[in-house]
Amino acid sequence: MTDPIVRVEGLSKRFGAVTAVDRVSLEVARGEFFALLGASGCGKTTLLRLLAGLETPDAGRLVIDGQDMTSVPAHLRPVNMMFQSYALFPHMDVADNVGYGLRREGTPRAEIAARVGEALALVRLDGLERRKPAQLSGGQRQRVAMGRALVREPAVFLMDEPLSNLDANLRVQMRSEVLRVQRRLGVATLYVTHDQTEAMTMGDRVAVLRNGMLQQLAAPQDLYESPANLFVASFIGSPPMNLYEGAIAGSTDEPVLALGSQRLALPADLRERRPEIPLHVRQRHVHDADVDHFENGAERHREGDRPLDPPLGRRAPGERRIELHGGEAHLR
Repeated sequence: MTDPIVRVEGLSKRFGAVTAVDRVSLEVARGEFFALLGASGCGKTTLLRLLAGLETPDAGRLVIDGQDMTSVPAHLRPVNMMFQSYALFPHMDVADNVGYGLRREGTPRAEIAARVGEALALVRLDGLERRKPAQLSGGQRQRVAMGRALVREPAVFLMDEPLSNLDANLRVQMRSEVLRVQRRLGVATLYVTHDQTEAMTMGDRVAVLRNGMLQQLAAPQDLYESPANLFVASFIGSPPMNLYEGAIAGSTDEPVLALGSQRLALPADLRERRPEIPLHVRQRHVHDADVDHFENGAERHREGDRPLDPPLGRRAPGERRIELHGGEAHLR
């Protein structure tokens, strides 16, 4: 990446004997929606707090927009953070909540009014300027917090599980709202979530963390199709990938993969002689070889010509399948 807005180099953070972030290195492009994904306690929020300046790293270097920010205090960094808890001032109305940071910086009143108005229009809260937080719905409070973070026009926008407090239906709606605002502003956004649906549908790229360590950084489709290790393979996907440990059996010329009573003939490029070989199978990789493929691209089962949805005949580049022929399995 030639000109990243964020560059993290070997960043580490320890709390006593616990290493929350362990030598993480990554880059975020300008305008990118970058998702940090992992289970609770994997270090993703700590990494975000290191970027915001709310924690001090024990090792490593952080560069934002070409400037070394490793030791720069939080209030001087060109970032704004939206927390899981919206942290709105209950005694202030919507406009005062959104403009609070600008007032603290001594911004002139006329400019505050103009920028607050633009922010509220952007998050679709214009007309609600004088309402208090208690008079708003959960989604509206979430948008007030977003407007407050964006009104200062940060170079990088940090979001720590901002939708986790919303109900399922509203969460789906707000994903679209967050992306709409981010795309319109073109601001680089780091988005922390434990929900892989959010990460995989919203992120341009996704970083998977485990025990403070970066496991894989890739586009969502690449994470799904080409996991870097067993953890990512089992973590990504719903339902998760099925993992098996098989043993090589058969002759040297015609080796097979033994899985219990099943035997899978190995393609030529997988015939390296090893005692064991892992087999990772997603449901969509199990292919009925009796599917007909018509010229018009429709794929139907022979019994009743019932359309198959999703189509099973298409495969991604480099993808392998288990094909079933009359009860026999073949790895293709």
